[in-house]
Amino acid sequence: MFGGKKIKIADGLYERLKQISEKAGYSSIDEFVSHILEQEIAKFEGETDSEAIKEKLQGLGYL
Repeated sequence: MFGGKKIKIADGLYERLKQISEKAGYSSIDEFVSHILEQEIAKFEGETDSEAIKEKLQGLGYL
């Protein structure tokens, strides 16, 4: 499931992810981070209304 791609994460964030993933019962930090990313991606997938996408990006401070 977890293959050849790597990302860099700040040390402080990594430690927080490690603590929370253990408390939440994930088998690894990779599993936890993948789960979080899947949830966030799902929020944007299927969005065909460009106005809804624009509002989300504005809410996140990107526009």
